[in-house]
Amino acid sequence: MNKPITRVFIVSMMMFALLVGATSWWTVVDADSLNHDRPEQNRRALLRGLKIKRGVIRDADGKVIARSVKRSDGVYTRRYPQGDLFGHPIGYSYASLGQTGVEAFYDEDLRGEQSDSESLLGELTGREQGGDNLQTTIDPTAQAQAEQLIAAASPEQGGSAVALDPQTGAVKVMASVPGYDPNDLRQTGALDRFNKDDTRRPLVNRALQFGYAPGSTMKVVTLAAALDSGKFDLDTPVDGTNNVPISGVPLKNDFNESLGSVDLVTALAKSVNTAFAQVAVDLGKGTMKKYMDRFGFNKKPQLDYPKNAMSASGEYRAKKQGGPLGLFPPTSTFADIGRVGIGQDKLLVTPLQMAQVAATIANKGVLMKPHIGARLVDRDGRTTRTIEPEVQSEVISESAAADVTEAMVAVVERGTGGAAQIPGVQVAGKTGTAETTLGPGAKNKLWFIAFAPASDPEVAIAVTVDDVVGFGGDVVAPIAKQLIQTLLNEKKTP
Repeated sequence: MNKPITRVFIVSMMMFALLVGATSWWTVVDADSLNHDRPEQNRRALLRGLKIKRGVIRDADGKVIARSVKRSDGVYTRRYPQGDLFGHPIGYSYASLGQTGVEAFYDEDLRGEQSDSESLLGELTGREQGGDNLQTTIDPTAQAQAEQLIAAASPEQGGSAVALDPQTGAVKVMASVPGYDPNDLRQTGALDRFNKDDTRRPLVNRALQFGYAPGSTMKVVTLAAALDSGKFDLDTPVDGTNNVPISGVPLKNDFNESLGSVDLVTALAKSVNTAFAQVAVDLGKGTMKKYMDRFGFNKKPQLDYPKNAMSASGEYRAKKQGGPLGLFPPTSTFADIGRVGIGQDKLLVTPLQMAQVAATIANKGVLMKPHIGARLVDRDGRTTRTIEPEVQSEVISESAAADVTEAMVAVVERGTGGAAQIPGVQVAGKTGTAETTLGPGAKNKLWFIAFAPASDPEVAIAVTVDDVVGFGGDVVAPIAKQLIQTLLNEKKTP
């Protein structure tokens, strides 16, 4: 073989090797990346999915939340029979817009992951292709009630409610007001209109995104840290004097009340700012961070929901003038840990996070991973997967949780949360009022977290409403009371 032919042969073999290598890379090594990380480049799967019947999503009562309807051209499109009731948290799924919420998290299960050969076999055999159906944990009665009550309390700015089963982490309510009807997104330009609505912001899931100042509900975290660390007990006297300097700046109690020396039960029942700020300072930044981490702060929730659609709860500040807010640890020099301990400073939390705080105390100090999905069921009615309860963190000891429960019961029975009392049911709770404006008629961010029955909890809840005159105990505690009653009654109904 002469030299020119040899060179041609070598070049041809090299090109063939490169072709084989590139093909192997895209079809084998990087296939998962193409399918999941770069869906905008993978139009084949998207187009194929248009002719596959997506699984049905149902609420806890079995009623349909989302289903796929086949058009005359053989293409399926999504319908949401209950309208805006489940816009948050279920989200939407449209070929032109993609998926959000639970629709996105369970996308592979709902559409059914099939290879090209499996898809072809289904077409040849005439078997209808499609994914599994999803049963969720959300109680439709309580979900509707939450949205109605929040809208009535704050017609302009709304708010949110999250209710959990403390023993399993099942999400019973995830309400965000104002909301939206996923059916409306089929209209041309609807998504842009929603995104440009800076007043109502209907696409923001207030239960999971951005966060708000928690006010005095944070005192439950501080109390839990104080008791579990062994540095305090319920009878430890703390200073409830008004105008105590914290980080060099005097801190006021509500109505400038000066209580002097009080125990921790009284301090929580009367929501004494100066007492809990000094407790947080005494515990120190390291201890406060340790317990905040255990409760789930400083990282995104472990919920079956897209990570990019959830916010971590914690301390936030702009890294540079006019820049976006960034999360930083409470051990930072920028943190005023005394004010962090009472829900002030630069602390922003989500309603899910505060519902998890209540659920942890209710579950004897153990935090369960929250979940919206209950189980997946195939076309033949067989359960293919059950979302089992899973421990997220062992936060505090059972004895410390019992002591925090005692103090939270005092909040409802003889403190700021009296409006949450339920005849025949002992409620443990904590009020919160985050001042967002000052002066007469000031409108605030109002909170209430609770669980019930206190001795054997079945429901843990966090409710918040925005831009309302008043206090958490007056406005939000009655909402939480009604939701707790509904959820307890639902559990009794066979």
